[in-house]
Amino acid sequence: MASSSTTVFASVVGLALLLFVGSGSAQLNTNFYSKSCPQLQETIYRVVEAAVRREARMGASLLRLFFHDCFVNGCDGSILLDDTSSFTGEKNANPNRNSARGFDVIDSIKSAVEKACPGTVSCADVLAVAARDSTVLLGGPSWNVKLGRRDARTASQSAANNGIPPPTSNLTRLVSRFNALGLSARDLVALSGSHTVGQARCTSFRARIYNERTRQSNCPSRSGSGDNNLAPLDAQSPTTFDNSYFGNLVSRRGLLHSDQQLFSGGSTDSIVRSYSGSQGAFRSDFVSGMVKMGDISPLTGSQGEIRRNCRRPN
Repeated sequence: MASSSTTVFASVVGLALLLFVGSGSAQLNTNFYSKSCPQLQETIYRVVEAAVRREARMGASLLRLFFHDCFVNGCDGSILLDDTSSFTGEKNANPNRNSARGFDVIDSIKSAVEKACPGTVSCADVLAVAARDSTVLLGGPSWNVKLGRRDARTASQSAANNGIPPPTSNLTRLVSRFNALGLSARDLVALSGSHTVGQARCTSFRARIYNERTRQSNCPSRSGSGDNNLAPLDAQSPTTFDNSYFGNLVSRRGLLHSDQQLFSGGSTDSIVRSYSGSQGAFRSDFVSGMVKMGDISPLTGSQGEIRRNCRRPN
């Protein structure tokens, strides 16, 4: 049985984590722009719809941008910043280099939003809504996006290198990283279900397909050969947001090592199995996880700024 001092310490740590994740999120709300930019949702949806119609994969790319933004110093639009003379940003960090994409679509959205509501809507909020709209356009669930984030004035390549779990991660590392951001193991599994859409580069799954003798793909064994070759994360329905990703894991056909770790005899096996058998359970928990992830350390009030151009500070 834990001592009283240990219990008090745990309570303090838990409270600190809640304050860390929740202090800014308390100021976010779904009606933030209802008066200052009432046409916001329609404006963003139109641009995302056109982009996904041109290339279905773009929906997955925009969704991934939001993940990679929120996991590095919170959902503050920092992933969208180009390098400057004063900082090296996140775009060329290991998890993003030659793989993060969709920046031009965000530029188009921001341009349209600026015409409708100049100097009002942050790039961080644009990205949050674009991620939701991408999910919907690929057949996934919808949700009311909380808004009111402001934009970071700087970015950190080292924070991106350290903050985003690599595809070689084991289950312990994945759970630990999600827990550090206020996300549970269930959130981890549900949010990983976004890998039901999109593709991965050979460099992300080469070690798994050759060392773990899993499904073969267009990925030569030698490093430097075919590094940018792509394979669908969910070969069954790579452009449809559904629960087939979890069926792949149960069948031991996850493309990434980190994906298959969710069903490998560990604590999350039962969650994977439940989602593989219930589309509704997955969709409900995915929405819950996305809302929680969107609450990670936003800049609000007088913090940060409203960028006019998402690629650079004002």
